[in-house]
Amino acid sequence: MSIKKLVRKSILSVKPYKPGRPIEEVKREFGLTSVYKMASNENALGPSPKAVAAIKKGVLNIHRYPDGSCFYLKKALTKKFRLSPENLIIGNGSDEIIVLALRTFINEGDEAIIAEPTFLVYKIAAAIAGAKIVSVPLKAFHYDLEAMKKKITKRTKMIFIANPDNPTGSYVNRTEVEKFLKGLPKDIIVFFDEAYFEYVFARDYPNCMRYLGRGNVIVSRSFSKAYGLGGLRIGWGAASEEIIGYLNQVREPFNVNMLAQIAAAAALEDKNHVIRSKKLIKEGKKFLCSEFKKMKLFFVPSVTNFVLLNAGEKSVQIYDNLMRKGIIVREMSAWGLKNFIRVTIGTDNENRLLIKYLKKFI
Repeated sequence: MSIKKLVRKSILSVKPYKPGRPIEEVKREFGLTSVYKMASNENALGPSPKAVAAIKKGVLNIHRYPDGSCFYLKKALTKKFRLSPENLIIGNGSDEIIVLALRTFINEGDEAIIAEPTFLVYKIAAAIAGAKIVSVPLKAFHYDLEAMKKKITKRTKMIFIANPDNPTGSYVNRTEVEKFLKGLPKDIIVFFDEAYFEYVFARDYPNCMRYLGRGNVIVSRSFSKAYGLGGLRIGWGAASEEIIGYLNQVREPFNVNMLAQIAAAAALEDKNHVIRSKKLIKEGKKFLCSEFKKMKLFFVPSVTNFVLLNAGEKSVQIYDNLMRKGIIVREMSAWGLKNFIRVTIGTDNENRLLIKYLKKFI
């Protein structure tokens, strides 16, 4: 018997997520000594020094199982964001919060509304959960919340909104969100993904934690971006006590490792590292976008730590040429964005090196 016949039907049509290529792999393939990764929206400054110190102190206890309740990290989050511990859930990356929500609330055939394109994990995880995917095209590289709302049916169970969006870097403003939530059916889960929350300076950007009392709202955030802990895979979510209770019923007992918990709690206290990270992005983005304009390249105005750039018909070749020079960017055909690359804002040296080679290859 073919193993394929034993596989769940919902998995057969799923295309797995392909992460950006790691630095060591590119070094080996092209014989390079220096490689700069500007593909996965990581923090170019590295992790919080306070987080590193906390890890070094805690490493002697890794023979013990982690705290399954993440008590001290929740305590730190409660202090910083004025939330109750009962309203919090910690995940193995904010990706896991997405998966837990789908596993908890989606039945076979329920509809999940997503934008197209957006963060690929929504579509992948929803399909695996057995949901019918309802895709709504972006409008001028922005979420079209009005069009998404019109797609709601009696079978709609969950709606995903990445704010800011990945891969475009755009956002929906406070007025758009409040209009969207008004009159929404009470039996729908609205999932706001705020992984890039710390990088947004726009005055009309909504802090969706304020909407936790407005229907069935889940908000997730990440320690992978501004806090620089991507390699530890840790994120968190907030929702009503009732929703969190159900999410915990499907969460694995020790889903977040000990060192990730320790590092995240320490990173929350390191205000200077976040300030430096935000400053780096603000200045780096200003430089890159200025250079893109000089080169007459189309890009989507971004409120995040990356920029979506139209590199033209030779974008795949440009992506490959940059990699051979030790610069990894993200080629965007997997998102249906032909001719586009996504560039993570790096250090000043990395940004200038990218522009140097872009001018050569374009």
